Amino acid sequence: MGPLIVIVVLLLLVLITLLAGVKSVPQGYEWTQERFGKYQRSLKPGLNLIIPYIDKIGRRVNMMEQVLDVPSQEVITHDNALITVDGVVFYQVLDSAKASYEVRNLEQATLNLTMTNIRTVMGGMDLDELLSNRDSINARLLAVVDEATEPWGVKVTRIEVKDIKPPADLVASMGRQMKAEREKRANILDAEGFRQAAILKAEGEKQAKILNAEGRRQATFLEAEAREREAAAEAEATRVVSDAIANGNAQAINYFIAQRYVDALKEIAIAPNQKTLILPIEATAVLGSLQGIAEVAKEAFGGNKR
Repeated sequence: MGPLIVIVVLLLLVLITLLAGVKSVPQGYEWTQERFGKYQRSLKPGLNLIIPYIDKIGRRVNMMEQVLDVPSQEVITHDNALITVDGVVFYQVLDSAKASYEVRNLEQATLNLTMTNIRTVMGGMDLDELLSNRDSINARLLAVVDEATEPWGVKVTRIEVKDIKPPADLVASMGRQMKAEREKRANILDAEGFRQAAILKAEGEKQAKILNAEGRRQATFLEAEAREREAAAEAEATRVVSDAIANGNAQAINYFIAQRYVDALKEIAIAPNQKTLILPIEATAVLGSLQGIAEVAKEAFGGNKR
């Protein structure tokens, strides 16, 4: 039984030794191999062999991109405004050996470095600039922190400032300022609208006056032209009568006088306040005038029949 136990023990030791020399590294990680406490190499994902009892695993390094929350901290801006800022940092280990042996507690070191640079970058800016240039702040932080972590075998891929919280009294003051600015813009727009309306109204009145003046001018012109034609017709009629009288036709003057008399009676008859028409005794002269008109017509039309 004694030799059998020894053989079993030896087999167990050999099996344990073989298992100790075989290491399976999961995907997304790298393990560092140390020999008597000194770094030898980095074990890649998959099956790896080491010398049992001489080599051992030092650090198990996560090679995937990781996110690190930056806790809230107070920052005094260039214009002495006290704000509260937080953010996130995305980073990835590119060299597992440097990340393991060049810095102690990589996450804490990256976090402290980021917080320090947040205070440095934001402390040199005014509050209005901080609130409106967040992308610029992120870019400056990324450049500074990435350069500082490069000796540690770390690549900082992105830094985002999540929230910037000014003090409550400052927020209230900013709200009042925003309200006053909006009211100012509204008043400016109202004044501009009134000004445009006044201009359009004045322009309309101007055009209306021009059109009215043009209409009156045209009416005056037409009225003068009508009077001119009427005068020309009157002159022509007078000339015709004068020629008839000159030729010894006395009935023409009767026609002319009767026409004037009839026109006068017509104006009296069509007057708006005229209800009763009283003819004077001289109205009998109208009959004589009409008789003269008949004679003229008879001579004008009957003479052609002869």
